[in-house]
Order: sequence, then C-alpha cells, then structure tokens
Amino acid sequence: MSAGFVGVVVSDPSLQGQFTQVELRSLKAKFVSLKRDSGHVTTKNLPGLMKKLRGLNEVVSEEEIAAFLSESYPDSDQEIEFESFLREYLNLQARVSAKEGGAGAGGGGGKTSFLKSSITTLLHNINQAEKSSYVAHINTYLRDDPFLKNKLINVAVPGTIDERAINKKRVLNPWQRNENHTLCLNSAKAIGCTVVNIGTQDLVEGRPHLVLGLISQIIKIQLLADLNLKKTPQLVELFDDSKDIDEVLSLSPEKMLLRWMNHHLKKAGYKKIVNNFSSDVKDGEAYAYLLKALAPEHSPETTLDTKDPEERAKLVLEQAEKLDCKRYLTPKDITEGSANLNLAFVAQIFQHRNGLTSDTKQVTLTQTATRDDVLLSREERAFRMWINSLGVESYVNNVFEDVRNGWVLLEVLDKVSPGSVNWKLATKPPIKLPFRKLENCNQVIKIGKQLKFSLVNLAGNDIVQGNKKLIVALLWQLMRFNILQLLNKLRFHSQGPQGKEITDADILNWANSKVKASGRTSRMESFKDKSLSNGLFFLELLSAVQPRVVNWKVVTKGETDEDKKLNATYIISVARKLGCSVFLLPEDIIEVNQKMILTLTASIMYWSLQKQPQSPSEMPEQSDPSSMASDAASDVGSEDGASTIAPSESEDVNSLSDSISNLTMDDATSIAPSTENGNVVAES
Repeated sequence: MSAGFVGVVVSDPSLQGQFTQVELRSLKAKFVSLKRDSGHVTTKNLPGLMKKLRGLNEVVSEEEIAAFLSESYPDSDQEIEFESFLREYLNLQARVSAKEGGAGAGGGGGKTSFLKSSITTLLHNINQAEKSSYVAHINTYLRDDPFLKNKLINVAVPGTIDERAINKKRVLNPWQRNENHTLCLNSAKAIGCTVVNIGTQDLVEGRPHLVLGLISQIIKIQLLADLNLKKTPQLVELFDDSKDIDEVLSLSPEKMLLRWMNHHLKKAGYKKIVNNFSSDVKDGEAYAYLLKALAPEHSPETTLDTKDPEERAKLVLEQAEKLDCKRYLTPKDITEGSANLNLAFVAQIFQHRNGLTSDTKQVTLTQTATRDDVLLSREERAFRMWINSLGVESYVNNVFEDVRNGWVLLEVLDKVSPGSVNWKLATKPPIKLPFRKLENCNQVIKIGKQLKFSLVNLAGNDIVQGNKKLIVALLWQLMRFNILQLLNKLRFHSQGPQGKEITDADILNWANSKVKASGRTSRMESFKDKSLSNGLFFLELLSAVQPRVVNWKVVTKGETDEDKKLNATYIISVARKLGCSVFLLPEDIIEVNQKMILTLTASIMYWSLQKQPQSPSEMPEQSDPSSMASDAASDVGSEDGASTIAPSESEDVNSLSDSISNLTMDDATSIAPSTENGNVVAES
C-alpha cells in the first residue's frame, strides 16, 4: 500500500462514512488488540470492549451488550469480524439513542427527518404496527406477486425497473436470486433511498429490521411522490407571491406536507402549528380540523367535541375511510405518535383530497416560474442521487439549495478526497451567520483548486448565492474526479505504481476493445457518437463483460423512438442487475448525453475490471459468475451488491466496490464544466 492509501478502509463505503478516520483507526486498534489477546472476537469477549466505547460507557452494562449481540449472534462462540463489530456498535448506539430520545425524536423538526432517520435501519426492534401497515399497503398493490420488492419500486416510481431484466423462473438458483436482489438495491438507490448497512445477503436472509427499513422508504417515496410543484403545481397556493421559488423547490416532501396541512388547519380555525407527525398529532385534534376543512360532509362537529383522544382518533379514521383512504393505522398508532404511520396517513389524505385550487391562472404562473429550471432538473436529480448515495451525513432534498452553506460540498469532498477538509475551519448547519457559510464555500473552492479543478471565476460567494450553472460545473468535476480516481486505484493495484493515469480516451478504447473481442463489430467514435442512441453498443458491451446478462430476445433494432426507449430502459436495468448502481435516465442514452455516456461506460468498465474472473463452465445455466463474489462482498456489508472482488483480494480494491456506482449517477447532467478563455462555463 502506498503512502497515498493511509487509513483504515472497509469494504462498504456507506459503513466507512459513519466514522472518521481517527475513529476507525482507534476502533481497529482496540479490535485487533482484543483479537490478539483472545485469539478471536466473540459475543463472550466483545461486550467488555464495547462497554468502554464512546456513547456506550456509563449508559449500558456488559450484560445488556451481551444480550444485544446475542440477537445477531445466538452462538456465543461465533467469531465476529471487524466490519460486523462496527455495525453492531452503530446498532447499539442507535438503540441507546432511541431509548434516551423517546417518542419526541420522531418529529419533523430536521431537514433530514423525511428519510434519513428511518433509512439507516439500525434498530433490531421491529415496529409491529408499521410492519402490519406495510404488509397491508403491499397487498393492496402487489398481492400474490413473487417479486415484491422489485415491483414495489415500480409502484413508487413507475418505470424504474424494466421487468424484462428480472429473473422470473419459478425456481431460481442462488446467482439469479442475487441478481434480483442486486437489481432491487441499485434501483432503490436510484429512486432516492439511502440504504446504509444493507446488502444483497441481508435480503437473501430476509433480515426483518433491514427489509422493513428498505420497504418503508419505498412506500414513503410513493406516498409523497406528488408533493412537489412539478407533480402538483397547485401547491403554489401555499406560498406568498413574494416567496422565492427556489426555496419552495428545495422543500422536502415531508416539509411540503406539513406546510399543506397547516395551510388547511389555519383556514379551519386551528390555533396551533403542526411541526411533526408525532407529538403534535397525538390527540387527534389536528386531524379533526383537517378533515373538517377538506371534507365537511364527512366531519360532524361531534368529533371536535369528543374529549377522549383515542375515541377522537377512531372517528377521524372512520371519516378518512369515507375519502377512500385505506386503514393502515389504528387509533392507538395516532395516540402513541407513530411518526411514520401518521406521515403516511396524512399523505393518503393529500392524495385523495388536497383541497387546493384548480385555478388555471395560478397554475400557469407556477409553470412559467419553474420553466427556467427544466433544463437543470435532470442534472439536479443526478447530483442529488449521487451525493445521497455517498453515505454523507446530510440528506439532500434539492442540490441547488442544500449546497449553499458549503457543508454538504465539504462532506462530498471528504468522501472523494479523504483528509482534504480542515473540519476545524468548517461550520456545521444550522448556520445563522452568513460569513460562516462563505467560509465553508471558500474552503470548497480552495480544495477544488488543490485537486486541479477548473474554477476560474468561481468563488465561494457564487455557491452561497446559488449560481446553478457554476454549482453544476463544480459537481461535475467532483463526480468525474471520483470516477477516474477509482479506475486509477484499480490500475494501481493491477499494474503497480508505474500504471499510468486513466483518461477519458482510455475508457473509450477499453469499451471498443471489449466489444471487438466479443466478436461484434459495433464501435463508438466518441462519447457523443449519435449512433449510440439505439442502445445496441451498450447492450453488446454489457454482454461482452458478462455474456449471460443480456437476453437478446427482448432487444429491439432501435430504429424507432419507441424501440430506442425500450433498449435504453433495458440497458439501465441490466447494468443495475449486473452490479452497477447507475442513475441515468433512458433519455440520457437516447439523446446521447456526452457526460452521462462517459459515466455509464466508466461504471461498466469499473465493474469489469474489479470482478474476479471465473470460468463460465463452473457456473450452472443462467448464472452470473460474478454474482458469487457479489454475495461474498455483501456478506461484509456491500451496500448495493456491486462488490464482486473475492475476499482474498486487496482490501483497498474491495473498498471501491460500489463507489463507481455512486459516481455513475448517470443522470449526472448534460450541463458539465468546460473552459472557455480560461473561464468555467456550463454547456448544454
């Protein structure tokens, strides 16, 4: 390992993102010391060490820790590896935190509360009420469907998964099941799920707390899908004419739902403000006022006169059912303040009767106001997905707004260039003083210049002011830097220190040589080669790196627009099924978006270079030689199943396993940086 690879590296980037390098080195030293003294680490000797760790000392006893570990490791003599130790440490911290925080932690106070709090899925305690509700929800849409998780994603965001890519045989072998799970995880990330500490093996084993966490996110995304101005322009009614449209666009779906609820509550005469879906709705009074405003024909005054909260909650649910809202929660779920279920309940009311104006003039004004954002919408989506997939602490709802304080960008820089950020000079949100935001953004620019980004005429204040084109230019350079960095690390391991730096041309040449070696004649002249729009080259490339992965019976000739879209949609799902966590849209392939084509090609190249070669003859029919390695990787916590390096290979290479995917947020913007007379420009 060269001097450039200092630090403790774990195979799952999202797990690594939970700790600083200082913490990892300290934890590794303690773990290795215990292993050296005891021979191996088990549930018998680990509690003594964990009792002394930050957040646990003086809070839990060794006996409580041992009981907690026994849930995951019933055999007290089973050896626990370092990454499993890290996960159990996080899990235990989360349980302690939840115990101390109580029900009040479930509110809507923070920007990240929509997904982040439940996304980590660290608690082993299963909320039975949520479980029952999610089962009912799934059965409503997918009763008797054998591919629930994949199909549920399509219910949440239609068209995400091309069902032609799902392995659907009645009896699937382990490799085929692994492919389906890999497709599921990569597709979940592509619709905005942040999946921490979950891999394909967790889905194979059906670990309840992890599966429940994943399903809850997908359902939330489905229920809140319409809570934005693009889907429901009537939401403009909630804001003053003077409201900055960018601020409106940056609201998380949960915040928008709260805004909508309070809008109607105020009109109905409710005196309080609802700030969360937990303590603020426990008495059912806000619901009674909300339904009175939206559906007076179903809301008698007796509901408000009812003194008993549980009785009032019962009446509220009965009234909501008359609006065709499915009963997924009980009166007790309301009175106990179940945040997730109450959020889902309000979202259902919104879906069935939002009570907003249908005034076409007002809607037209909204559409006109947001027209300038249309060209950047795909770029914003791409970077949002990329940042959220990196395992950073912050959850990004709108890139252009959420990066303006500089903190998120510093988190991203720390991921793509570990150690580059001086955290002592950074200020963490919430930031009240404007100059602190500027300090953060100035450090972002300083680091970018150290990484040799083209940042002429881009200053920290441009980020603070929310200059979209310049922000996109910066983020594209971060993404591209990360892609090439990962490929260069693989080159370093395969060729030694003398391996040359990989360039865009190397990626292009690799793809052409792969396709040619497979006996096909397709070729791309550049990443903007218009012939790529039919998708055939990428299908041939995917087939070249894994011959079994493409079903040529469902591929079209790509001659019509409809056929091109079919091929493009199939390419994306096949790449995800293979192990690439790509975020591009079919339009990026059809339109031959140069930057997206580059990152898609690079992600396939990375997967191919880091997979462990195996003879196809060793695999049963319809199996993926790489999937066994992917399973092995997920055993140690691969976030998206993209890891396909055998455990014996270099730890550093293994740690890169799903990072390429994180970079290939191939939605990543048709607006990318270039230089013009030495200045950064954004080109469409």
